[in-house]
Formats: sequence, structure tokens, C-alpha cells
Amino acid sequence: MLLTISHRSESPTTHPATDLGFLLHKHPDRVRHVTLPFGQAHVFWPTASAAEASVALLVDVDPVGMVRRHRGRGEAGTLAQYVNDRPYVTSSFASVALGKLFRTAMAASCAERPDLPAHPLALEVHAPVVPCRGGEDVLRRLFEPLGYAVEAAPLPLDTQFPEWGESRYLDVTLRAQVRVADLLTHLYVLFPVLDDDKHYWVAPDEIDKLLAHGGDWLAAHPERDLIVRRYLRHRGHLTAEAIRRLTEDEEDDPDALAVDHDAEEAVVEKTISLNEQRLQAVAAAVAESGARTVVDLGCGEGRLLGVLLRDARLTRVAGMDVSHRALETAARRLKLEKMGERQRGRIELFQGSLTYRDARLSGFDAATLIEVIEHLDPPRLDALERVVFGAAACRTIVVTTPNREYNVR
Repeated sequence: MLLTISHRSESPTTHPATDLGFLLHKHPDRVRHVTLPFGQAHVFWPTASAAEASVALLVDVDPVGMVRRHRGRGEAGTLAQYVNDRPYVTSSFASVALGKLFRTAMAASCAERPDLPAHPLALEVHAPVVPCRGGEDVLRRLFEPLGYAVEAAPLPLDTQFPEWGESRYLDVTLRAQVRVADLLTHLYVLFPVLDDDKHYWVAPDEIDKLLAHGGDWLAAHPERDLIVRRYLRHRGHLTAEAIRRLTEDEEDDPDALAVDHDAEEAVVEKTISLNEQRLQAVAAAVAESGARTVVDLGCGEGRLLGVLLRDARLTRVAGMDVSHRALETAARRLKLEKMGERQRGRIELFQGSLTYRDARLSGFDAATLIEVIEHLDPPRLDALERVVFGAAACRTIVVTTPNREYNVR
């Protein structure tokens, strides 16, 4: 099994590509060998210069040795144990090797260059043979929301017999501007998910591993449930426990933030009534743009959606929010269950995060972000920019943000 991670520097003099070696804690002039329970893992550098650096992880899986170590546990499936794809594909074995060889890098720790792990790099990952249950669609659903550009080429079952069709294996290339620590955790979690298989028994402590490596991004991922279910080998009680912990462990509970924010707004606007003025101004801006379809990003309890629905020229009105509770409140506020068929066909609500690419956001004429951006930490604004102005690519975007002093006056 072969996996390469490459970095091309735009400023080789000031930021050489070999900085990747500091982040991975692997010297470009040395080869690293590690013995694993299933074989040998090797780390080496095919390229290492100021302009470009590439590190390779080669995992030599020994299926014969694995069978011998487990001898006496039954004879069923012996042939499948000896003859399988494990030595050649990027699977859960790759995750174990990544965790063993790059543990310090995953923790975003670099004693020699402590400022380096926080900076995103232009990284490219190439995995020549990736088993993917669900094909390229699942691959894209897993990696594109995390900001990756995905290239995938299906591999034929047999090049000598093209009429046999394509296999379930893909030649995969991923590119992103991302921190090295984040890249490694994404690969660690998602490779076994793509394969939908693990070479070892999944115990309850696998939940801790999943949360340790996916806790910062998994909770808001559009395919969270699929990832958790596959990572835990479809064990229902473990999946339910992991999702519960992912929801409870959020430092900034979006439901609680929404409630607190609405309470603050209500206190100020009870006497000065600025909320309706803002909503009408936004609706007017959308109408002036000539938009026929609009999505309210961070729609909250659906106040703006109600105003937009009054404009019969809008054929499609959508609301997205990270909070399930807010979406439920919006559905009640808009009385979706009592709407006529024609009106109900104009409105849709869905859960999602503004910092992850989402195919559902494409195709709208206009987007609105009303009192949303102030809730994001500054480091996450770049991700919002890529999603809203890059992936969604609406012609018109309306943004408002409150000013406490102005509102009070």
C-alpha cells in the first residue's frame, strides 16, 4: 500500500517546502521503518527541495503472518485470509500506520517550529488504490465538505478484459489548503469509512479514537452519521453513543447560542423594533437583484424566510442552519405542515455548516447571511469565504451584522 503527501511552496526562499518535514517530524534525508502487528511500514522522501517536497508512506502488509498469529481461532475463511486485497489498498491498515508514524504531527505539535502547525499548506495526497463502497460519489461526499478538490479515476477489474467493467477501487488525488494535522486526522478517520471495513474488532474504545481525531470537524460534517456508522462497523449501540457524545461535547452549542442570541435581540428590539426593518431591507435587496431563488444561510428560527415567502416572484426559498432545534422552530413558525402544496414546494429547510462545502448550496441566485458572521471565530472566516463566495457562487450575497451601540441608540 502506497500513500504520498506532497507540498509545493510558492515562496521557496522564505517558506521552503521541506518545512513539511518539521511538521511530520520526519527528516527528508532519512528512511523510517516501523514494525506493525500486520507487517512493516516505511516512510521516505521521493522529493525534498525548497520548491517541492513529497513524503511517501509504504505499508507492507503480511497476510500470511497475520493468519499464523491467529491460528487456532477456527478454519473458516482460511483462503480469504491468505488471498485478499489488504496488501495493496489504502484501508484501515493505512490509518493504523498513520497513527503510529505521525502521532505527534496529528497533535499539531512541533517543538522546533511551534508556530508552523497553525499555518495551512497547499497539500496534495495521492492514493493509487482506494477501495470505495459507493464509488466516487461517496468519496466526494466525504472529502469535498472539508474543502478538498477531489480527482478520482476508477480502476478496471482487469486491463486484459475491459468488458468486465470497473472495480470498486479508485485512483484518488486530494488537494487542499489545509493544516497538516487536519489532513492527517481526515485521512485517519475517512480511509476506513471509504472501505467500509476494518481489519480488527471494533470495541467501545473506538469511540474515543473517533472523537479524538474527528471531534473538531465531524460533528458538523453533512455525512456525520454515515462516517460514524461505517467507522464503527455498523454497530448500532456504539454508533448511537458516538453521535450522542459528538452532540454533547460541542464547546459552542449552536442551539444554546441561538436561544441566547434571540433573547438578546428581543430585549433590544422590544422597544426600538429594528428587526423588521432589517428583514425588509434584506428582502428588498434580494428583490432588486432580480433573484428567483434564494438561500438564507444561518436561517435560525426562520424570520427572514417568512418575509421572503411573501414575494411571489421567488420560486425557491431555502433555509440552512447548523442547529436542528432552530430548524424545527422555523418549521413551526412557517407552519409548514399546514401549507398548501404549491407554497410548500417553494420552501425547504436543511441542516448544514457554513464552514464546509455543501453541494446543496449551489444553484441559487442569491444568498443571505443575516446576523451570522459575528458568531464565527476569525480563523474560520476563511472557510466561510470559500463556501459562500467559492462553492455556492451566487450572483448576489446580502450580509448584515449588528452593532450593539447603534442598536441601543
